[in-house]
Amino acid sequence: MLEFKQLEVVFCIPPKYTIVWNQWKSVVDFGVKLFILRVGFYIDGLDNDYECYVGNLNFIVQQRHRYKMFKLDTPRLLLRDMQFDDEASFVAISQDDKYQRFYNEDDCDPDKYRQLTKLFINQSHEVPRKAFQLAIEHKSSGKFIGTVCLRLESDRQASIGCGVSRLYQGKGLTREAAKALVSFGFAELGIHRLYAETIRENVAAVRLCQSLGMRQEAIFREHRFFKGQWWDTVVLAILRSEWSQLH
Repeated sequence: MLEFKQLEVVFCIPPKYTIVWNQWKSVVDFGVKLFILRVGFYIDGLDNDYECYVGNLNFIVQQRHRYKMFKLDTPRLLLRDMQFDDEASFVAISQDDKYQRFYNEDDCDPDKYRQLTKLFINQSHEVPRKAFQLAIEHKSSGKFIGTVCLRLESDRQASIGCGVSRLYQGKGLTREAAKALVSFGFAELGIHRLYAETIRENVAAVRLCQSLGMRQEAIFREHRFFKGQWWDTVVLAILRSEWSQLH
C-alpha cells in the first residue's frame, strides 16, 4: 500500500487519490486537503479517514471509520465539527476579559484552548460519539464566533454549554445555536434529561437556559473557588417531555 524511500513517500490510497511527500513538502492532487497531525494525517474530502504511524522508518497506513463532518443549519448559523483552522479564533475568544469573568485563571490559559481544539476534533471521530463540541460559524461572514457543546452521559442524560464572542452577543445567536443543538439531542439522540451548570452570578447564562425552558433544580453554595473567592453554582434542566410541550 505504501512505499518508503529516503526522501520520498508515496501514499497510494484509492487509485485516483495519490499523495506524494517530497522532502516533507506535500503535493496534493485533485484538490484534496492534507492535514498534518504530528505523525499522522487524514484526508478531507474522501469517504474514508486514514491514519499514519511512524516507527523505525516504516510506515503503516490504517483505514479508520467512515467520517463525515457533522453539521446543523439554523437561519443565521452553521454548527459544525471543530477544525484546526478554528484554533486561533477559539483562543482569541477565550482571552476576552468578559469571557474570563466566570472562569478559573488556569482555565483561560491559551495553551489549554489549543489543547481543547485538538480534543474536540478527536472527539468528533469517536464511535460511538459521546460529545458534540461544535464550532458556531456565522453564515453571512463565514467567521468562527464561538462554540456550543452537548456531552452525553449515562442513563440518557446530557449536559450543554456554549460561549460566543462578545462581538456577536446580544443578537440572539447564542440562543439560536443552543436551541438547535438541544432540539437535535432530544429528537435524534434520545436524550431524556438535559442540564447545564453555571456560576450563579452568570446572569446571561442563567437567562439563556431559562429561555430554552430549563428550570432551576439546585444551588450549590460556595461550590467553586477562583479569583480569590467562593462562587455558588446553579443547575438548570429540562426533560424531553417538557421540551416536546414547548416545541
